[in-house]
Amino acid sequence: MKGVIFDGEQTRVVDDLEVRDPGPGEVLVGIRAAGLCHSDLSVVDGTIPFPVPVVLGHEGAGVVEAVGAGVQHVAPGDHVALSTLANCGACAECDRGRPTMCRKAIGMPGKPFRRGNTELFNFASNSAFAERTVVKAVQAVKIPEDIPMTSAALIGCGVLTGVGAVLNRAKVDFGDSVVVIGAGGIGLNVLQGARIAGASVIVAVDANPAKEAVARRFGATHFVAASAVADGVKAVKEVLPAGADHAFECVGSTRLIRQAVDLLDRHGQAVLLGVPPAGAEASFLVSSMYLDKSILGCRYGSSRPQRDIARYARMYREGRLLLDELVSRAYPVEDFAKAADDAHHGRVARGVLTFA
Repeated sequence: MKGVIFDGEQTRVVDDLEVRDPGPGEVLVGIRAAGLCHSDLSVVDGTIPFPVPVVLGHEGAGVVEAVGAGVQHVAPGDHVALSTLANCGACAECDRGRPTMCRKAIGMPGKPFRRGNTELFNFASNSAFAERTVVKAVQAVKIPEDIPMTSAALIGCGVLTGVGAVLNRAKVDFGDSVVVIGAGGIGLNVLQGARIAGASVIVAVDANPAKEAVARRFGATHFVAASAVADGVKAVKEVLPAGADHAFECVGSTRLIRQAVDLLDRHGQAVLLGVPPAGAEASFLVSSMYLDKSILGCRYGSSRPQRDIARYARMYREGRLLLDELVSRAYPVEDFAKAADDAHHGRVARGVLTFA
């Protein structure tokens, strides 16, 4: 079968991958579409350290082909969106409804794939850049069949992370003010999360002025095109002189993390969603934090995927959540190199790989 692999030096589209059958508590899914997220590119450029060889991809949707013993909530033929959380369901964090903090869902890649005599790791417990993948049952969430696969694929990462950061982690309230730094795939979902939450002022900040139209479509009430941090702070302060209740950094730049902190009003909170290099350090003015300001980390939108994916699917069908509009372009998996280049240069909000 086809898939996109990274061997530590280069990415390749291959056609001789094999995947094992699902074991107890597992599901075999035939992937129909998979979003290309910057996290995949971050594995390739070393920003996210990961063992190799690995089958990439972590934002996918498809059709269940087989289930292992004990799996009852999905069956062959069901349409599913996949999450990256292979949480155990039994630890204290899972019991508290915080599966993103389950220690068994972090840093424990398996090797369900084989290519000749070589075993390959799965990425993010998922590997959606393969025609078929095996995931834990908890990662497969049934969705209505009328949701296009190219749109459904994006729920499992970009939507969970961006919208979830607003609703679950920051808990943006009606009438709050929000600044979103970076209007890429994650930033657009933060924008629509803020719109859904009822924020009164939503400022999108991006170095690319061409993103204004799409940012406003997703919920921005104001747009600031600024490539320099100082210019961005000044322009946002013209809209929000006292600062924002919430500032979301969606790029992964330590300079922009500082910008997010500097843009906060009293009692404001900066939420970190972008992924800088693993050893990166950020700075901020300590004295400013005593006005009840907070800096919040956020993993995967603090999501509960079995609840949240179903909720976002319902909101899409009600016309409240934009999914189709996130898909800038679909590429056959064979065109992965083109999709990656477009994503790297910011030509697309989200490119989606498709499998025939």
